[in-house]
Amino acid sequence: MREIVVVGVGAGDPEQMTMQAVSALNRVDVFFVLDKGEVKQELVDLRSEILRRYATSKEYRVVVGQDPERDRTTSAYVEAVDDWRRRRADVCADLIATELGEDQVGAFLVWGDPSLYDSTLAILDDILARGELAFSVEVIPGISSVSTLAARHRVGLNQVGRPIQITTGRRLAKGWPEGVDDVVVMLDAQTAFTEHVDQDADIYWGAYLGTPDELLISGPLREVAAEIEKVRAEARERKGWIMDTYLLRRRPKS
Repeated sequence: MREIVVVGVGAGDPEQMTMQAVSALNRVDVFFVLDKGEVKQELVDLRSEILRRYATSKEYRVVVGQDPERDRTTSAYVEAVDDWRRRRADVCADLIATELGEDQVGAFLVWGDPSLYDSTLAILDDILARGELAFSVEVIPGISSVSTLAARHRVGLNQVGRPIQITTGRRLAKGWPEGVDDVVVMLDAQTAFTEHVDQDADIYWGAYLGTPDELLISGPLREVAAEIEKVRAEARERKGWIMDTYLLRRRPKS
């Protein structure tokens, strides 16, 4: 039976690869890559660097498929994501069926950790549910951007005895989550943190974590929010894309 390995490769630094991930790379016959276009060519190049460094014990092939576009203009967000995932599953199913032999191992390299805001596992479940292809799936955890953010700022993610919530910018824009003082925010295209500049909170922000272009800003939210907006906008204009995340922390009430 075909085998698919989903490998978490860290937030951007090739040295974040775990020994378990390196071992998995060296069992792979075919690596599948979804091309996101020239704007994010750096991400494809980084995958190539990871393979050059660590996939050294056997010959392998790299097969590239075209990542379908997602409708980012519609207000029907969930429906748009579902449609995009279905079309992504179509591409991946075709790659597996045509490029991976029945007794071979294929792999998808996933930024950060495959369990955290990534669609690869859901897409593979979709393909299996169709009943047209059979393969086993192994997941190798990776160092997430959340872990990297905390390490770079030298902070813990939670306060003593208090819960932490990981959410998206879209959800944060609707209000600070109830019952938590520490909120990690990912996928925030609209800088939702600016809606909370009146909060007595600190922010620990990072972009392009683990890469040579890494950006870090921290401090009281009301003092650094404007600076983060400016730095973020300039970086996105310069590179054509941005990946960032941040921790918002309410200060204990005296």
